[in-house]
Amino acid sequence: MSNRKTTTTILVLMMILLTSTALAQNYKQAIGLRGGLFNGISYKNFVTNTTAVEGILHTRWQGWEVVGLIEHHNEMPSNGNFYWFYGYGAHLGFFDAQYSHYASGTYTVLGVDGILGLEYEFPNLPIAIGLDWKPYVNLVGYSGFFGDGGGFSLRYTF
Repeated sequence: MSNRKTTTTILVLMMILLTSTALAQNYKQAIGLRGGLFNGISYKNFVTNTTAVEGILHTRWQGWEVVGLIEHHNEMPSNGNFYWFYGYGAHLGFFDAQYSHYASGTYTVLGVDGILGLEYEFPNLPIAIGLDWKPYVNLVGYSGFFGDGGGFSLRYTF
């Protein structure tokens, strides 16, 4: 491919990405349930048109964990109610490892999280559904990388 075609292709892709990131969700806040290997509640608040702060409180292995995330939302070019997002954050939790099948004892964990997901806003209902993958690394306590933090969310939007 020639340099001119490559430059044109890159410019077109950049324009599509900039256009898709300039659009925002149609809601300001949402609260709901989150299910997966970790089950709990989720609250999301948009602080800018495309950036949200999400808090998750969930249970697993006879314990609980609180997660704080910063997420960057982008509209899918083909649908004004369908978004993809990515982000990062941190968690603090407590659990009894005898229920985990990995170790024994009780642990207090502190670590960092990533998130990558999809969200759909129903056009005529105050409801959004989401599916995401949330890998995390425990830095303190039962340390290591864990890739099993994905979930499904059902939220009431307002």
